Amino acid sequence: MGITHANSITTEPSPSPRPPLLRLLPQPRRRRHAHAKHIALSTNCKCASAASASVEEDDVAGGLGYRHPPKQIQEILDVPPNPSYLISPRRDRIMFLQRTAMPPLSELTKPEIVLSSIRIDPGSNMRSRMSFYTGIIVHDLMDSGTLGPAKEVHGYADGAKINFVTWSPDGQHMAFTVRYEDKVDNSVNLSLWVANAESGEARPLCISEDIRLNAIFELFVWVNDSTVLVCTIPSSRGCPPKKPLVPFGPRIRSNEHKNVVQMRATKEMLKDLHEEELFDYYATSQLILLSLDGTVKPIAPPAIYTALDPSPDEKYLMLTSVHRPYSSTVSYKRFPKKVELWTVDGTFIREVCDLPLAEDIPITSGSVRKGKRLISWRPDMPSTLYWVEAQDGGDANVEVSPRDIVYMELADPLNGEKPQVLLKLDLRYRRISWCNGSQALVYEHWYRTRRTRTWVISPDCKDVSPRVLFERSSEDAYSNPGSPMMCRTPAGTFVIAKIKTNYEGTYILLKGKGATPKGSIPFLDLLNINTGVKERIWESSKEKYYESVLALMSYNPKCEIQLNHLKLLVSKESRMEPTQYYIKAWPDKTQVQITNYSHPYPQLALLQKEVIRYQRVDGVKLTATLYLPPGYDPSKDEPLPCLIWSYPGEFKSREAAGQVRRSPNKFARIRSNFPLLWLARGFAILADPTIPIIGERDQEANDR
Repeated sequence: MGITHANSITTEPSPSPRPPLLRLLPQPRRRRHAHAKHIALSTNCKCASAASASVEEDDVAGGLGYRHPPKQIQEILDVPPNPSYLISPRRDRIMFLQRTAMPPLSELTKPEIVLSSIRIDPGSNMRSRMSFYTGIIVHDLMDSGTLGPAKEVHGYADGAKINFVTWSPDGQHMAFTVRYEDKVDNSVNLSLWVANAESGEARPLCISEDIRLNAIFELFVWVNDSTVLVCTIPSSRGCPPKKPLVPFGPRIRSNEHKNVVQMRATKEMLKDLHEEELFDYYATSQLILLSLDGTVKPIAPPAIYTALDPSPDEKYLMLTSVHRPYSSTVSYKRFPKKVELWTVDGTFIREVCDLPLAEDIPITSGSVRKGKRLISWRPDMPSTLYWVEAQDGGDANVEVSPRDIVYMELADPLNGEKPQVLLKLDLRYRRISWCNGSQALVYEHWYRTRRTRTWVISPDCKDVSPRVLFERSSEDAYSNPGSPMMCRTPAGTFVIAKIKTNYEGTYILLKGKGATPKGSIPFLDLLNINTGVKERIWESSKEKYYESVLALMSYNPKCEIQLNHLKLLVSKESRMEPTQYYIKAWPDKTQVQITNYSHPYPQLALLQKEVIRYQRVDGVKLTATLYLPPGYDPSKDEPLPCLIWSYPGEFKSREAAGQVRRSPNKFARIRSNFPLLWLARGFAILADPTIPIIGERDQEANDR
């Protein structure tokens, strides 16, 4: 099932980049019939997938409409997926988001406009072909680890499509959008709703017909417990610009200065001045502050806002926007970008940066944009910014030390204070996990060598020198120490949870997938951040089940958790049993099951699964997962047609290429964009056999 992780919340499932599987696969062998049959590409009228299906002559004669896939395929595709989940900030509630199996064809046939790699539904002024939820169920999390009675969020009409679901910082409300299809003019009514977490009662947050939402980029964000910052369509916007009968002028490209610009293959970029006008028209937003009592206050001038970031202390807003001049060779992500600071009451503070158009970023891995990048709020401070600046001009081919510098400064610096240098890095900066003023973990990486380092820094203690906590190859799955468990603060940000023990030192928790030569065994380690000493306090079953730590359920405003009071959300599955969720509590490590999902496709409950290992001619050890249909006996039955589903991967070493990164105990989830559903048609499936492309030493993987 699809998971929406509490520590990295995303409410919109991402579409798969792979092409629809059913367009590609051949038919299995069929028995001959006395009369001819036709093989046709067909589409399930209840879904967006297409399948090869044999159709009776009289069925074909009945019309040229859509065709259902074979019954065995349809029975699998029509099974609704298990709900996604979102945990409340205080860890006292959990909501389950219900979904449909497949979007209707009407969702895919609506008109759309593609501008600068963005697919836009002009009827709703949002991204086109978005997945959606159909319902929200809320449970209280009891002290015993069990779930309280289900409360269905209600108030909207049947048939609503729900998106952008978020908790308020205090967990007392949920905000989300509701949209309905208008059968008359094919337009969409998109509105912002808020629901009471205690009663489940929902209502539209703004009832004014003059306020329409703009969901092309970030739609809304909670500023505090009772106010959201919302992107709306400017009231002055009229009809969309029409394409002129005569072009504005010829499309001219020149390189008189003979600049070397390396570009990867791109498509669907802005083609002419008319498309630039359309981009302005659909992407420009007017920001408003919308309170739960219905109060509306415009803030900042209209612009193409791509990110809205309130400060943890709820005093400032960091607004990111893009502006002209646009480009016909790169997407909006490389357009000129401006970052500004405003107060929540609408006062402009300052411009943090205004970056020029970035068409000249080298395609070499590790190259980045010039100037300030990855500007963020420190999650452990009231209103402190941090960012990174490349010292190599963003070009990974330039040899320089340091390569990146991490800076930090107050939102409104006093007495002209200059930014503070937080850390100088010789590799490329990746991210920071903040703990508190005395601890933070900084990650750097260099793709060419696959080196990765984790630094321990003391951001507010100038007399403490940074030190390396881990240094390893990013390809070496066996040595991966895992990632820190995060705790949510009262401000709604995430910081590393500090674990209180009876020992001296600062302790944190590291969770990892636990790759081993015998398969993945997820783990949880207690790490002394001062000494680097680790103690394994939990790991998954090795024989039958695959268990994984998902989120920290203990709550403390200071994010300091007693080890004996540790409470976690974990998942548990096996080859035959679907994923269920449990609350695991220390010190006894008892666990309480909070879901009881049935097998989604019982007809394949007895499918056979095996992780196999074999050796390539050049000696590289490879792995794959072999799936066989239920009841198949290779010693008695005929050979099966086998579908091989894979994609090559790049490695710097043979040893890393041969490591096992999968588990034989994981449940076989069947998705429409993955070939396991063809087990129902009698195929054998060899899934994800490793196809390593190895570039050792100074060689790159694809250079020979």
